[in-house]
Amino acid sequence: QVQLVESGGGLVQAGGSLRLSCAAAVRTFSRYAMAWFRQAPGKERDFVAAISTSGDSIYYADCVKGRFTIARDNAKNTVYLQMNSLKPEDTAVYYCAAKYLTGTFILIMTGQYNYWGQGTQVAVSS
Repeated sequence: QVQLVESGGGLVQAGGSLRLSCAAAVRTFSRYAMAWFRQAPGKERDFVAAISTSGDSIYYADCVKGRFTIARDNAKNTVYLQMNSLKPEDTAVYYCAAKYLTGTFILIMTGQYNYWGQGTQVAVSS
């Protein structure tokens, strides 16, 4: 069982920045592919960014490319999402997800992940 705890959400004005953190309670964090998803009210949960077990492979949704940066620190069992140039349409609950892998794959579908955090709210005002 893997417990994921997100933090760092909040209210920010358009153009501002936030950094989300996801701390994983697991011994073998370096063997988990990680990702961030988000869900706005009344909408489906959408992929935001993913990072491979080693951190060498990264993939972003087109809508956040160039503004968001995903990173991981395997020594701290933590994955981060740095969000810059935030827009009102970035408003959503952001979820951290994990999947145990033996390779360096990127996973971008919600159904590919079997561990999820409780979510952290991000609100961007115009």
